[in-house]
Amino acid sequence: MKLEIGRIYIKDIRLSNETSVKDGVLSVDKEGLIAYLKEDIRIEDILIDVARPGEKVRIIPVKDVIEPRVKIQGGNNGFPGVTSKQAQCGEGRTHVLYGAAVVTVGDIVGFQEGVIDMWGEGAKWTPFSQTYNLTVDIRVVEGLQPHTHEETVRIAGLRAAEFIGLAGKNLTPDEVLTFEIGSIFEEAAKYPNLPKVVYAEMNITQGLLHDTYIYGVNQSSILPTLLHANEEIDGAVISGNCVAACDKITTYQHQNNTVIYDLYAQHGKEINFLGVIMVPEHTTLAGKLRASDYTVKLAKMLGADAVIVSEEGYGNPDSDLLMICKKCEKAGIKTVLITDECAGRDGMSQPLADTAAEAVAVVSGGNVSHVVTLPPADKVIGNKAAISVLAGGWEGSLLEDGSLMCELNAVIGATSEIGFHNVTCRLY
Repeated sequence: MKLEIGRIYIKDIRLSNETSVKDGVLSVDKEGLIAYLKEDIRIEDILIDVARPGEKVRIIPVKDVIEPRVKIQGGNNGFPGVTSKQAQCGEGRTHVLYGAAVVTVGDIVGFQEGVIDMWGEGAKWTPFSQTYNLTVDIRVVEGLQPHTHEETVRIAGLRAAEFIGLAGKNLTPDEVLTFEIGSIFEEAAKYPNLPKVVYAEMNITQGLLHDTYIYGVNQSSILPTLLHANEEIDGAVISGNCVAACDKITTYQHQNNTVIYDLYAQHGKEINFLGVIMVPEHTTLAGKLRASDYTVKLAKMLGADAVIVSEEGYGNPDSDLLMICKKCEKAGIKTVLITDECAGRDGMSQPLADTAAEAVAVVSGGNVSHVVTLPPADKVIGNKAAISVLAGGWEGSLLEDGSLMCELNAVIGATSEIGFHNVTCRLY
């Protein structure tokens, strides 16, 4: 399977009466986009705005982040199984407006995502302070049930990215990345002496607005599934989560999964990268046992020598992570775990809800409970008072001068468990 991703570098976004790209500047037809999104009768109103790196702008509450793209060859445009008819992702050519992002904003229910600051202290913690963000603030009609409300906002963000991505259709990319891996048998024959590595990506699939979708299918309803790595980075996987913002894998991060990129970089050199097992995270013990058993079974069938396991979320998914680790190690498959820590504000609490002697190679994305104070913004897109109901915020998080005091829990992508963030380790 061969995929070409053509990156068209974006260095600014402007609201206009047409959607186009010229000299790296993305112009967006504001009224046209609003009219297009309001074709969904569940939407009452749409507010469009722009947030640029370095501006003293705060976006809250953020629902999702999506990269604008257009399919040039192979498959269908958009997100197959969701915004377009079912088609195979991962082949052909896709053009990306690289550096631009669609950020959906708006109240849903309960703990509902987080904050993006485009400058200062907050910008240090979120990767989306470095993208040129088109914000889409979605107001739905009264009376929608929470799941319908979430679906409306989710689909609106995807459709907005699709609408904008068309601007890259007839352009010559500034850079073309090629991702190609053949069948397992072909790759094993090419690299007989390299260790065979599988990536097991755990995804929130716990219902109650904690969902991930593969080709439009809620992952909670399926067993662990083997994907070609190209499928995920070509739009097969989207986020439907309304939970802790710090380690939520946004749709943008699925489209640019850094674990996949890093494994691809070593494919044929240090390792033989076999593919991605998408692992649902269940709330029941039976579900956790089934998913971990099935994940290890797939890894064994693929002949994996090692498995990289990344988590999404923390708390009860820690048990899924350690179950996979223990069972892989027992089967003779080396594991490396990528997680974050819920270690208390002083960093002294037990970082994971479960542990195992077999977990000897663990990468931490940081402490979700670390407290930060974000200075007052010149401009707020959304509703700054929402901080009181975000995971990581509390009544009183919004200070009198407009500053926010919150845990990293509330900052989008701050402790991403696929490594898509700004936190690193320092050796002393």
